[in-house]
Amino acid sequence: MRELALALVLAAGAARAAPLDRAALPPRATGWQDSGLGAIRGVTIGPIESALHPDKGYGSAACAASLSEARRMGATWVSLTPFGRVWDLAPTGVSPTFELDHAENRVAVRRAIEQAHAQGLKVLLVPHLWVETGGWRALIDPGDDARWALWAASYREFLLGWAKLAAETGVEMLSVGVELRSWLTTARAPSFSAIIRDVRGVYPGLLTYAANWDDADRTVILGELDVIGINAFFPLAQKEGAPRAELMQGGRDVANRVAALAKSWNKPVMFTEFGYTTRPNPAIKPWEWPDGMSNVVVDELAQAEAYYALLSAFVDEPTFAGFFVWRLYADPHDMSQEAEWGFSPRGKVAELVLRDAFAAHWAGDGPRALATATIRLGAEHIGRY
Repeated sequence: MRELALALVLAAGAARAAPLDRAALPPRATGWQDSGLGAIRGVTIGPIESALHPDKGYGSAACAASLSEARRMGATWVSLTPFGRVWDLAPTGVSPTFELDHAENRVAVRRAIEQAHAQGLKVLLVPHLWVETGGWRALIDPGDDARWALWAASYREFLLGWAKLAAETGVEMLSVGVELRSWLTTARAPSFSAIIRDVRGVYPGLLTYAANWDDADRTVILGELDVIGINAFFPLAQKEGAPRAELMQGGRDVANRVAALAKSWNKPVMFTEFGYTTRPNPAIKPWEWPDGMSNVVVDELAQAEAYYALLSAFVDEPTFAGFFVWRLYADPHDMSQEAEWGFSPRGKVAELVLRDAFAAHWAGDGPRALATATIRLGAEHIGRY
């Protein structure tokens, strides 16, 4: 309790940033490039919410160290992902408590936002859903109309709670959801549009939504956002052992697809998540979760090759606002959060590619001559490995 009270005092006394002004973003596909906001160079900071691991999660000294590390890599943004919990794929409500008590977690997230702002980092806040029985949130289906109405009302309350915190702390961008395919690609989407309007009433900053890579072009609420978000686990190859040329072509194909989406909605696009695991052939099924793998051979080079193939295809794409790499953890020294073959680029060859990408000049930075040599250094790192 004493630590909670201290956190509240620190939060109350901290200087508050202001959300980005929506008026600063021109309403067109190249709006981010034309805004002068600078391309998004982002890192997702994964939470450690469990009360069994105090002083390791959001808002802790360890979290401040992780944010500092992200900034030294060259990041200008971080994504924070507080979770709500549902039991199964037929819920009628969201519990705002995940592992840590919800009130304590809000204090921790508030403190993490303030830590990020103190480091000069902008913040994307992404309220996330965890399905306790292990299903994928994209397949949530409460059932009949009455149960869907209960679900929508509960999700609205969950999201508005985080939207209010985002407004209070000056979060620059808020995601209204993550991979809600069964809702936002169907005839039930109008009920979500009403929620977006309510969020606009309490949060003045930029809004996005993290669509899954394979359903973004079927998501019908994109016109109500400021920036289209994609969890970009696009496959870059179909067969194992694909050479770099094939991966590069896969990256260009993704870039063409994403640019077409941006132009069809007249909105800039960003990657709310992208990443590859540290194993052979990670670009074939990038979405496969490391916890479900066994007998894995760690392959840093394959991870780095996939990073390079995807990111290099977007450097000069004028509709592309930027990206958030998946992910680092709130405690950079806690190695228990993920297997060695997991998504984190920390201390791997992929980190060198990421640093080069952060240092590159992107089309999203604005209308000046592109300097892509820095990202090409990534290929040199890979070649020397």
